[in-house]
Amino acid sequence: MAQAELIMPKMGESIMEATILKWLKKPGDKIEQDESVLEVATDKVDTEVPSIHAGVLKEILAREGEVVKVGKPIAIITTEAAQGRTEEPVVAPAAVKSIPAVEKSVPVAHTSANGNGHSHATGFKSSSRFYSPLVKNIAKEEGIAVAELETITGSGLEGRVTKKDILGYVQNRKLGVSLVGRSVSAAPLVPASINAGDEIIQMDRMRKMIAERMVDSKRISPHVTSFVEADVTNIVFWRNKVKNEFQKREGDALTFTPIFIEAVIQSIKDYPMINVQVDGDRIIKKRDINVGMAVALPSGNLIVPVIRNADQYNITGLAKVVNDLAKRARDNKLKPDELAGGTFTVSNVGSFGNVMGTPIIMQPQVAILALGAVQKKPAVIETPYGDAIAIRHKMFLSHSYDHRVVDGALGGSFVRRVADYLEKFDTSRPI
Repeated sequence: MAQAELIMPKMGESIMEATILKWLKKPGDKIEQDESVLEVATDKVDTEVPSIHAGVLKEILAREGEVVKVGKPIAIITTEAAQGRTEEPVVAPAAVKSIPAVEKSVPVAHTSANGNGHSHATGFKSSSRFYSPLVKNIAKEEGIAVAELETITGSGLEGRVTKKDILGYVQNRKLGVSLVGRSVSAAPLVPASINAGDEIIQMDRMRKMIAERMVDSKRISPHVTSFVEADVTNIVFWRNKVKNEFQKREGDALTFTPIFIEAVIQSIKDYPMINVQVDGDRIIKKRDINVGMAVALPSGNLIVPVIRNADQYNITGLAKVVNDLAKRARDNKLKPDELAGGTFTVSNVGSFGNVMGTPIIMQPQVAILALGAVQKKPAVIETPYGDAIAIRHKMFLSHSYDHRVVDGALGGSFVRRVADYLEKFDTSRPI
């Protein structure tokens, strides 16, 4: 018999660690090759990890709730030894196996928030919340007491504070602001009042991450939103004419979304400085056009799968990839790579009957476009015989952009160009 390590796999661009949610197998269980062994969560998506070996699960090296770096061993599997091969036992790193659930308390000096200058030492034994040794050490080095540590919103399992959470908090603390944009030394926010009959709903892990990222985005980027109303009558008539043929030929529905995304792609080519990211004092102009599309989940949460190299698709290809990503997003079957690398995002608020919105930018992007509901409206149109009033199909485009690097001229011109492409849509276009 031989032994093989099951390691934490790489699960996407920039994902360096994952939290173990649940082991699907226990020591002694037989495992087939490519059979799922555990469920993990990254800051992008929840997914299952399959085994690349067939055999028996001998030992679990990382428990549920633990954050493990990509490439680190998480289990040992006993496999059938190759002929003539001797057993090579694998020893898991001590750091992975020996983390106790409760550690000796670490006194931390901390100055009380009331500003009276008196400091006190606080240990972790007084907290019912779990903190990893790494988080405790960072807290100790930065002089963060347990009382302050417990105010940090955790993105880990069951709200656990991760290394990323505490380092982000420390960075904002040094700048004199907290994650909610207020002074660390200021009085705490007024707590919510709870009355008899009120229902208390605990945020799930995804909602906590969304809340944190939305607050971070508003803190990082000065948001400006420009609005344009577009006449999409030609698109409505064209889609009504070809949608049945498309459904019969492709086996897929033709919605408005791929048509609108196509106009966004064309406008990005005209205004490439919208397709940038900010890194400190550097502007990174992205070569690829990767369009994120916000999808509402049955749980009420929001997820943004990415259409990579979106400019390489024709309208049929866009329709298929839009439908596929939306369906798998709602079924929780997206791969981590499909949630990373976006360079511009589109959100269809019209699907909820909203006419416009002020969307929040997906960091580190610098712009996001909200698509409003298509509505019939009376409008003045120009004809060779003079102006006339007619019923037209119209919609609002709401473009939010990062005013650090996108000024009103660029942000406004971009959304106007999107509207122009929509209004000039060729109704004789073949499908």
